[in-house]
This record gives sequence, C-alpha cells and structure tokens, in this order.
Amino acid sequence: MRIIVRMRHVIFASLTALLVACAPLEREPSGVPAGEAVSLRVLAFNDFHGHLRPGEAGTVAVPDPAAPGGVRRVEAGGAAALAALIAERRAGRDHVLVLSGGDLIGASPLTSALFHDEPTIEVMNRIGVDANVVGNHEFDRGRAELMRLIAGGCAPPAADGVRASCAAPRGSYAGARFPFLAANVRDADGRAILPASIVRRMGPVRVAVIGAVTRTTPTLVAPAGIVGLRFEDEAEAINREVRSLRSQGIESFIAVIHEGGRAAAQTGVGGECVQASGPIFDIVDRLDRAVDLVLSGHPHQSYLCRRNGVPVAQSGAYGRLLAEIDLRLDPATGDVVPGSLTMSNLPVLHDPARVDAAVAAIVERYASLARPRAEREGGRLREPVGTQASAGGDSPAGRLIADAQLAATRGKAAGAAQIAFMNPGGIRAGLPLREPAGVVTYGDAFAMQPFGNSLVTMTLSGAQIAALLEQQWTGANRERPRILQPSAGFGYAWDPGAAPGARVVPGSIRLEGRPIEPQSVYRVTVNSFLADGGDGFTVLAEGEGRLGGPQDLDALIGWLRAGSPRMPDPASRIERRARREISAPDPLPPLVR
Repeated sequence: MRIIVRMRHVIFASLTALLVACAPLEREPSGVPAGEAVSLRVLAFNDFHGHLRPGEAGTVAVPDPAAPGGVRRVEAGGAAALAALIAERRAGRDHVLVLSGGDLIGASPLTSALFHDEPTIEVMNRIGVDANVVGNHEFDRGRAELMRLIAGGCAPPAADGVRASCAAPRGSYAGARFPFLAANVRDADGRAILPASIVRRMGPVRVAVIGAVTRTTPTLVAPAGIVGLRFEDEAEAINREVRSLRSQGIESFIAVIHEGGRAAAQTGVGGECVQASGPIFDIVDRLDRAVDLVLSGHPHQSYLCRRNGVPVAQSGAYGRLLAEIDLRLDPATGDVVPGSLTMSNLPVLHDPARVDAAVAAIVERYASLARPRAEREGGRLREPVGTQASAGGDSPAGRLIADAQLAATRGKAAGAAQIAFMNPGGIRAGLPLREPAGVVTYGDAFAMQPFGNSLVTMTLSGAQIAALLEQQWTGANRERPRILQPSAGFGYAWDPGAAPGARVVPGSIRLEGRPIEPQSVYRVTVNSFLADGGDGFTVLAEGEGRLGGPQDLDALIGWLRAGSPRMPDPASRIERRARREISAPDPLPPLVR
C-alpha cells in the first residue's frame, strides 16, 4: 500500500510539473528590480456549478509522463482536491487572491442542489475565496434567493418538495464570507444590486478586482426571478469602475467576466489568441487599457492567451482546472510590472493523500444526507444515453428528454401535446449505464435535469413553429446557436449555408410524416424556462391556451420507468429524418449555458 501511495505522489507531481512547464505564457524582461517588486499570485476557477464530489467533474487531458509528447485523460475535480491544491499553491506567499469567475452555483449535482447550493458556499468559505463574480446561474432561482445565499438564513420549504435548506448540523446557514461582484447589474432605479469591485492591499500596492456577468443573462434565466433588473454592457460597466478607482489612485486591475469564447491558446509561447471567437474577445477589445488581466468563464473552455497584449484566461469548468497567474507589482507606479505576468492551468487531480480533510468532511456529510435519494432507482436502460450532438444538432439525451415531456403531456387532460422541444442548455449530463441491469438512479436523472422546471403545454400555429425554429440562429442565438431538441415524429431540414432567419428548408417541417401547415394549430410542450421566452425563443412567450404540467424531472423518471428496459430505442432515433448531415452548427458546446 505504501508503494501505491508513493507512486500516486510521483504521478501527481510529474503531471502537475509537466502541465506547469508547458502552459505558462512567456515572461518578458522588466525594468523593476525583483527585490523591489511585490509578488502577487492569482488562483482562479470558473463555472464550478456545485461539483463537490470526486468523479462528478469528469476528466482532463494532461501530459503523459510515461510517453514523452503524449497525453492521457485522468479524473479531475472534487472540492477537497481543489481546496488542497489552492492551499498548496498559496503556501509561503504573502499576497494571494482566490477568485471564482461565476456560476459557482446552479445546475449543480444533487449533493449541492438538494440543499439549495448551501454546501458549495460552505466549502468556498472554508477554502477562503476572496470573491465570486456572479454568473447567469446565480440568478437561476431569482434575485431574492441569490441575496439569501449571500446573506444567510434558511430558505422556505421548496415548492418541489425536494430541496432542503439549513441541513448543516447546527440547523442554520450563515451565508457567504466573501463578496459576490457585478458591476453591470442594476435595479429599476439604476442602483447596483451588488458591489462592482473589491480592492485588496498587496504590501504598498492596491489591486482592484472588478466583476461583470454576461449581459445576455435575461435570455438565460426565468424572467420572473429578475424582474426590474438591468444587465448592462460588460465593457462599459468595467470601464466605468476603472475610471472611478483610478481617481482614487489605483492602477492595478483584474477584470473577472462571466462571458467567454473559444481560442486556440498559444500556451508556452506567449502569443496572441489564435482562432479566437466569442463575445469575450469583443469585450476585451473595448476595455480600458488600464486592465491588466481578464479572467473569463461561461462556455466551459480552457485557454491562456493574449488579446492585443491583454492576458485572457479561462480554466474549463467544474473545478477540473485551477488557473495560476503570477505577476509583480511596482510599488512606485502601483501598476503591474510590464512583462512580469505568467499563466498556467493546473489540473485538480484525484489523490486521496492530497485532499483537504475539513472540506472532504463537509462534502461527505451532505453526500450522506443525499445518498438515500440519489441511489433510488429511477428506471433502466439498455445502453448509455450520451450528450454528443449529431450533425444536425440533436443528441440522444435531448431526444430522450423531449420524448419524456411529450409522453407526460400527451393525454387530453394533461395538455393534448403533439410536439415537445427541449433546450440544449438545460441538459447538464447524459445517463450512464449502471449495474445491475442498466439501472438509472434518481441522482443520474437529477444530474441530467437539475433545474426543477415545470412543463407547459401551449398552442402554436405552424407559422409560429417555423419562426421558433429560425430563432435557433437569430437574435440572442446568432453568435451561439441553440438547437432545440425535438420529440419523436417531428422533423425538419435546415441549411447551414443559408442566412440566419432563412435556414429552415421550405416545406421540410413535418409531424408524423405530414407537412406542418402555417395556418394550422398544434399543441406544443416545453419547460417553464422556455415557455417564458428563455434562451432567446421569444415565440414561445406568445403561445396561447397554456396548461401547466408536471416537473421535468418527474416526467423523465416516469418515462424511464414506463419504457424500461427498452430505451434508448435506435428505431425512434432514425425516425428523426430532419437533419442535413453537414458540420455541427454550434460554435460553442451546445450543452452549456
């Protein structure tokens, strides 16, 4: 056993050393003597989504110490491992900032979500996070619930009868011991609802951290929870705060923005962001040049690069990676020493001998409370259900959920639904095949659909359905298309070469083999988030004859139980004839929002 543990240490150390060695952006010469500069280390992660337990976060690709030049995938994440790595990387340093780039909570696995994400806040208090910039998911349950999570206090009993607040041993919830930041969120009277920034003194130098959330948040969360809130342009809000802080003599700025993109990061060579796409890079281009570093989030990507000389970093999601940024501050100017900044993304590897015991105990306490529900059988499958989208844009997971929602609302009393659509961003995981005999647990189903939305059945005309499909590539979805997942029997063809707004092939929309007629009306089921126009599908807000239905999770479990062990059924997938087999349409991962 000692040999095995020692070998784990060797592998862990080798992988970490290799990743650090290959990842940093090059440091340029500076004119400030090292002894006079103040060293600052920034440790950052984004899109944690309450992934507290080892094994929930997935894997990362790391250099393979047994094959020079090769890589292998290893399990990563877990709050106890993240806490241990943060403690290790801050050890012996006088000046360290630990920052979260948003979506710290929301769309979480059962261990966190079952308790209103209070376990995640408790863990982050223990880790010593300096600030969390709100993401869109911080607003999933509305402004009031966000403020309660920050301030503390018990939540009222959950409407779904599942989530429980104040489950800690003392029967209370103390709130966050770190600020939540949002420079660009204001109420109807123009007042900021959260601090725009924090300022920390690093020796003689003051450093400001400014936060902003994607301005598209109103299209990503239920409208009822953000009534009266205004989400401003990210760059304008950050620049406004920079001007205010510079008037106070501050010159060192870190912008943490819950918005992102994709880039072929030139790690190891200090180059510009190559093949960069996505809103974050437009934001960086418009930032005040006083901003020294940008930490991003939202699309669950990983990159370390420079955009017109500004360092831009993102460290994946779910606590699999920890961004480490080292820089030096000039006491004379109060600014970052030119050329002193380096960046690395470190893997948060599983090693039982390198975990934070106190954090592990917190996680296990909540996991044990959640375990009876999590391990309850919810149905059975013959094969796993994956989230990989087809060339047309739908996935086995999306089709399964849409079929479940159609089945739950097909009866006359339930809504008489003929079609169901599921939004890809609401599908947070696939369904694994467990023993014995392909059991799907309640925890598996919850991980797939953690939002607790209810189903809504409405009447739409054929013309409205056609307009709805076009909204997959227009408006809020122009830069990041979202392909709705259809139920069995519904199909259409679309042309990726056509202009947005005219991509659906005329005459191709069919239901049970018959053309959808523009003047005819159809009963359509979606979740309550989509029904209010979420994800930019504003046509759905026009639906008439609305009838509320069951919770989406209940519909999924009911469908699994009714169909076990026949699903997934390959024949029903072939029935969706509607997609042209061309390149996948979504420039960013379709299952992220």
